[in-house]
Amino acid sequence: MRTRYTLFKSETEPIVIIMAILLVTGTINVFSSSYVLAAMNFENPYYFLQRHLQWLLLGIVACWICRKINYQRLRGLMFIGLGINLFLLVAVLFVGTTINGAQRWIALGPLSFQPAEFAKLMAVLMGAFSISAMLGKERFRMDRDWPRVVIPFGAILVMAFLVYREPDFGTACIVFGVPLLMALVLLIKPRYWLWIVPLTLVTAFAIGTLQPYRMKRIEVWFDPWSDARDAGYQMVQSLSTIGSGGIFGMGFGDGVSKYEYLPEAHTDFAFAIFSQEHGFFGVVLIFFLLGVLLITCMRVAARAKDTFGQVLALGIIFLVLGQALANLAMVAGLLPVVGVPLPFISYGGSSLIVTMAGMGMLLGIADRSKDVPVQKKNMEPPEKRREHIHVVR
Repeated sequence: MRTRYTLFKSETEPIVIIMAILLVTGTINVFSSSYVLAAMNFENPYYFLQRHLQWLLLGIVACWICRKINYQRLRGLMFIGLGINLFLLVAVLFVGTTINGAQRWIALGPLSFQPAEFAKLMAVLMGAFSISAMLGKERFRMDRDWPRVVIPFGAILVMAFLVYREPDFGTACIVFGVPLLMALVLLIKPRYWLWIVPLTLVTAFAIGTLQPYRMKRIEVWFDPWSDARDAGYQMVQSLSTIGSGGIFGMGFGDGVSKYEYLPEAHTDFAFAIFSQEHGFFGVVLIFFLLGVLLITCMRVAARAKDTFGQVLALGIIFLVLGQALANLAMVAGLLPVVGVPLPFISYGGSSLIVTMAGMGMLLGIADRSKDVPVQKKNMEPPEKRREHIHVVR
């Protein structure tokens, strides 16, 4: 029998390696993009780097813990986590810290965190619980099993509304949008997407225009140079920052846009600074790493030993890599400014911990699926399992 040689010893090894590369790259970029602001505002050029390293350590611990916990136990712990998260989302509306007109942070000693970020991961868990119930039961009946659908998605809708009230419209869209996307892909026939997707986009657009500043963001999205000194300033500076990097970039630490030209240079627009300092080849490297990470994570989802593991892995992929795609599109001007950080690269403690916790869950799914043959996967589209699943559409 011929021996099969592989580059990696397991499916988790390339994921861990890519995560490590992205985290190191992000840490370096956080320092490079923030030391000017830190020196001016806090008289310590390492201020943001030190805080980022603290959050990174907590993120690594969260990743390790979530990897060690059997993901099947998450269904039992999920409603406890939901109660805690709802409490924090309500509390932040009353005792939260307001920054830039949004009351999103709760102070915890020298650090502060955003409950809305943890609502993203909780929404994925709730969605995976409900969708796997519909896919896994031999004869799912809405008249009998409706609590498995109504309760989880009702809780997701409540979390999204509380996040919207902060206000944080971009995060609210993620909280509700990721589980909705999971349901569309796994439960709804493609022909129904033709009216569900446009209806969802129109609804999100209508809600987004309720606030004048959001409507202004949409207007300048189409032509940021029409108001380049005010509403379109951030987008114009982002595009100029990316373009000025050229092929090889200006070099580490030599980017000029962080000198108070580009707002949020170390958070939502960290990738613009990275592009300026490392150029086209640096951008290609990040895209390559994210592409390989997507392929390896999809392989984990396909080889999961049960339906819940498959759906949960897919939801984590949508959450982490979907946010990456949204941030890259935003920085490049393909989407309006929505305040979505770039996973692994942007500065942001709560976002980093949630990303690492989600990836830890995915690694745990892979660890517990090593001995499961590929033929045993059972996550199929509903039209191929019509004789087993009866879902009222």
